[in-house]
Amino acid sequence: MKCPECGQWNRASMPHCMRCGAKLNIDAASRLEWKESLRDEGQSTAYIRVDEFGTEDRTPDSRDVLAKEMQELKVRKREGEARKAAMLSNAPKDRGVQIEETRTDPEPGGGTTLRMRRVSPAGLAAEREAEVRHRVRYMDDTGSFIEPRSYDPVYDNPQEDHHYSFSGSLGRKLPSRARRRKRFLKILLTLLLTAVIGAGGYFTWKYFTERTPEIVYNATASVTATMMDDLAAHTILIPGEDGTQIYIRELHSSYVVSGGFATVQVADHTWYDNYEGTLEETMDVTLTPFLKTAAGKQTPLDPIRYTIFIPLSPITLDSPDSLRTEVATTMSTIQITVRPGSRVLVNGVDCSDTVSSETGVMSYNATVQPIGDNVFNIVVRSQYCRDNSIAVTLYRAPQEIPLDLAVGTYGTTYQRVMKVSATTLPGAYVEVSSPYTDLDITNLDATGKFTFNAVFDHIGNNTISITASYPGRKPSVVEHTVYYVPPASEYTIKAWPLSAEGYSELLSNMAYRASYGQVYVITGVVQYAVSEKPQMVVINTSEDGKSQPVLVQNFSKTTWQVGQYYRLYGDAYNTYNSMPWLNVRYTYTK
Repeated sequence: MKCPECGQWNRASMPHCMRCGAKLNIDAASRLEWKESLRDEGQSTAYIRVDEFGTEDRTPDSRDVLAKEMQELKVRKREGEARKAAMLSNAPKDRGVQIEETRTDPEPGGGTTLRMRRVSPAGLAAEREAEVRHRVRYMDDTGSFIEPRSYDPVYDNPQEDHHYSFSGSLGRKLPSRARRRKRFLKILLTLLLTAVIGAGGYFTWKYFTERTPEIVYNATASVTATMMDDLAAHTILIPGEDGTQIYIRELHSSYVVSGGFATVQVADHTWYDNYEGTLEETMDVTLTPFLKTAAGKQTPLDPIRYTIFIPLSPITLDSPDSLRTEVATTMSTIQITVRPGSRVLVNGVDCSDTVSSETGVMSYNATVQPIGDNVFNIVVRSQYCRDNSIAVTLYRAPQEIPLDLAVGTYGTTYQRVMKVSATTLPGAYVEVSSPYTDLDITNLDATGKFTFNAVFDHIGNNTISITASYPGRKPSVVEHTVYYVPPASEYTIKAWPLSAEGYSELLSNMAYRASYGQVYVITGVVQYAVSEKPQMVVINTSEDGKSQPVLVQNFSKTTWQVGQYYRLYGDAYNTYNSMPWLNVRYTYTK
């Protein structure tokens, strides 16, 4: 505050100047008006909320609104007090003036109305005399008069029976029991009616808010089955205005409309790659598109719904030839072909590590008990496919005389001679029907164990056959097949070239050459396939590649392709449609 005498600036709350001591003419009202003039009357702070569709909602801060209302109430209160003080100071001082105060706003801090009424001294005396005349006396239940009070025409009705109780000098009357009961019933009825209306409104609101809206699917979008990276997919064309963007919630991607359509391509496996549980043959999928503006606002469009088909994991049974086979051996090989990288379970045991990463071939050495049916459940799960399963049953007749080969007996070998161990009933008689040497039955009577050396007399599958006999019991027979092929270093050096002379000689002496497995080398281009399981193809072995056809069956680890050139090593087996038939053990590419 600037001093009017010396011009010194002082604090607004100081009554005198700090330099000259002059009185500062500052009142509270002016300071308040000065502070009020600095108040910010602009728009209160607002929160901007944006939902997932881009819609903005601007809501003012409730604290700012409350502060503004409180400030306005304070101003109204000060103004009312000022007007009341002014009227009291200007009112006449004689006894004939009365000031009545009437509250126009029932809320705290609300406005009041002051009214002045001029009454003469004679009028005041008449009002007091009338008030005395209307004061009555009442008698209590004992017959004694109680403290008098002014007559009230509402409550002091002589035609009704009232009971009164008084406290102090003025006293207070209570309504009768009938009136209290009637008032209580009215209140109770009002509460019940309010509860019924509230419950009805609540359930009505819940019905309309929780009712599932009927979904209207997009009928203008085009859905077509296509291929994407050699896998099943669908292409969706969504109509729109060129240049706009269509956002797909499930794909988390936006697509620009060009040529009147936004093109969306979705691989079918996208919908079930991370799905846990059993997949069905088909699946209904839904895309939720949004029209996205340049400002970022998203407007929902009708959902797009279509059905996808989930393929089965591929699985092929290579060995045995059928799902149910009768065997007479302890060990039997089950061979299947699946997609490389597939997960394979055999009777719940994970055997995926035995699947070839190149060909997808898996060989499983099954232990077959002499109990009848031995069931092996094989479950395959390939990428982008649903589970596929087969059940292979190996039947082995129950035995009266137990006879089994040792666990781990080989099914394939490079050696011409292989040692075999077996166990039977102690004291039984054993006989080896296949070629063998060095039969050892030293421990047969004590433990039932015996050994011998199996001799393989030809290349390919050789069957080991053992019979156990015991008096009074049915003999037991065990047969075990071993695939014998010498190593490539020994096998290929025995090969004869299949020239024109050799080709004619082989056809003329096929039975003789096949009896001891004569090896030949076959070179040429695969002309056509005869069978896929087992794989059998025809190759022309002439120098010009147009004659000397040979049928070859694939026992190697390489799958042949038609039109490809190969160098093959195989042994003579038979004839087929006037062509030599050879079993190929080793394959070499050009």
